Amino acid sequence: MLEFCLVGGGFIGPVHAANIAAHPAARLRWVVDLNASAAGKLAAKYGARATVHLDEALHDAAVGAVIICTPPRTHAPIIERAARAGKAVFCEKPIDLDMARVDACGEVLRDTHTPLFVGFNRRFDPSHRALHDAMHAGEIGRAEMLIVTSRDPEISPPDYVAAMPYGIFYDTMIHDFDMVRWLLADEPVEVVARTACMIGAAENPHRDPDTAMVMLRMASGALVHVNSSFRAVYGYDQRIEAFGEKGMLVSRNRQPTTLERYDATGIRQDPLLRFFIERYAESYAREIDEFVRAVAEARAPAIGFDDGRRALAIADAAVASAKSGAAVTLAR
Repeated sequence: MLEFCLVGGGFIGPVHAANIAAHPAARLRWVVDLNASAAGKLAAKYGARATVHLDEALHDAAVGAVIICTPPRTHAPIIERAARAGKAVFCEKPIDLDMARVDACGEVLRDTHTPLFVGFNRRFDPSHRALHDAMHAGEIGRAEMLIVTSRDPEISPPDYVAAMPYGIFYDTMIHDFDMVRWLLADEPVEVVARTACMIGAAENPHRDPDTAMVMLRMASGALVHVNSSFRAVYGYDQRIEAFGEKGMLVSRNRQPTTLERYDATGIRQDPLLRFFIERYAESYAREIDEFVRAVAEARAPAIGFDDGRRALAIADAAVASAKSGAAVTLAR
């Protein structure tokens, strides 16, 4: 039984807490949050202990793993403290927003021999994984183009946006950059990005980009297009199209049911699932299972430090291109 300390009781924290509690080989032992009420409420739901002091939980010898669900700029310090305490670490993306800070964190992980899992959960979505497996089985031959659509139904609150400039790259499209690397088993060598503010000032007062397109040229020669928006009024839009010399594969959007209604007004279907927690519910559970199994088997998790670092490097390059208007070259 792997005993978890969960750090960060808000937003994605309750999702991970529920999946840990539901896993037959895992148990939620501690919830740590600076908001004592939030920590206590989530801990009580699963019979765990609550604290505002991380060290209190890290000093518990029964804790084998730490799962980090706090804001991005707090990730690296918590990873390092958990690593020095001898705990395996599961961290929501990104590792940090600053590459130098990421590299310093990597040194601690190497020195302590700590396994790190980075939460790029979309790799565990059944449809996306089926597309990946079909590509790697050679069904479309050599991949020539990849198109990734990743659109949110609404922009984040202004204080969240202000805390992470260019969040459309660092918080949203970073998932897609990881998907591109994973699906193609390849690295980008050139990045071109363009952004726009299409949402009004009332909803986006900081005028941070809410619309973006990125084109990647991969080392293999394949071309990739990733597009993102924070105003998909019809729901959470998540599609992938892989085109190759022998055909095409498509991973489509998810709906609550596949029911179609036919009447005098036309044909109607269920709307798309509203947001990421509903859309990727299965993948969140499956990534916890992968982490638990990796720790039990004393092997490296499927998504590790290098994956987190490379996705951040692509996001950095996209920001640089968006600011300069020029293509940015990436080293392999």
